[in-house]
Amino acid sequence: MEFCRDGIRITSVRIVKQPEGNPEMNGDLVDSIVGFAEARKEFHAQLLLNTLTINTAGVVSNADSSNKNSKAIAREIARFLQAETIGERVAGQTSGNQFESICAEFIEKTFFKLSHLRPGKWNVHQVSGRNRLEIAKYEQYAHLIALDSAAKSNPQLAAALGSDYTISPDIIVEREPECDQVINSPELLVDDSVTRMSALRSSNGGKPILHASISCKWTIRSDRAQNARSEALNLIRNRKGNLPHVMVVTAEPTPSRLASIALGTGDIDCVYHFALYELISAVEILGLSDAADMLSVMVNGKRLKDISDLPLDLAV
Repeated sequence: MEFCRDGIRITSVRIVKQPEGNPEMNGDLVDSIVGFAEARKEFHAQLLLNTLTINTAGVVSNADSSNKNSKAIAREIARFLQAETIGERVAGQTSGNQFESICAEFIEKTFFKLSHLRPGKWNVHQVSGRNRLEIAKYEQYAHLIALDSAAKSNPQLAAALGSDYTISPDIIVEREPECDQVINSPELLVDDSVTRMSALRSSNGGKPILHASISCKWTIRSDRAQNARSEALNLIRNRKGNLPHVMVVTAEPTPSRLASIALGTGDIDCVYHFALYELISAVEILGLSDAADMLSVMVNGKRLKDISDLPLDLAV
């Protein structure tokens, strides 16, 4: 059942208990807790502690104080999320690190619940520091270590390569190789005579497999949008093997700035907004028709999704 409250469409979820032997008959209705909806609430609650704040002038911490629409939209989103914390905006790097950490926690909690859809040994972690060869730890990019060593010893090669091979994601989702016991659990599938090069088989000595590279942008400015696209293209160009998911998560409130990174294909899988449903409602309430049209293009074009869509997309 759906109804509207303050411009937000709310869905009341119920499970129909079917009597045994007759699945066509309706039984008792019982309330059910929706796991990803609860995780989304917890995600927002963590942000509201000291990341998504409102200063004494009424400007929300993810808004551009020099942009009227940015301030208005961010304020509406904060109202929907019931933001009450009053505090001055922290340094951009601090809010960015907090956002990354909270996003990593959300992804870990939700993606790990999908083991029935995507079995395997998975790890999700926030990349600490900015090691430019972070992804060389993974099977598809292990060759970058040799490339970096060669560039250090050859100035001409270094000048030709530039920094196109250096990539430092914010959040990593990796899959560990599997032992033969797990691979052969249904029946004998592999032994020493076959499958001697696959990275998924731990006996072949491969490194962990990079499943997803996730970039977190608390807000989006033109340079940040360009950085995300450049890193995505570097991931595509420099891999050996399968391409990992390349995703961006952001709390940017302005649709035009979201479009700078969401529109177009060929680099980023998709952009995920930290509160897309609230953003759509905020734009409608404020009567920003151009912004609403832009959002519609991105959402209907499958270039912009809500944070709650990300774990299921990771399971693909």
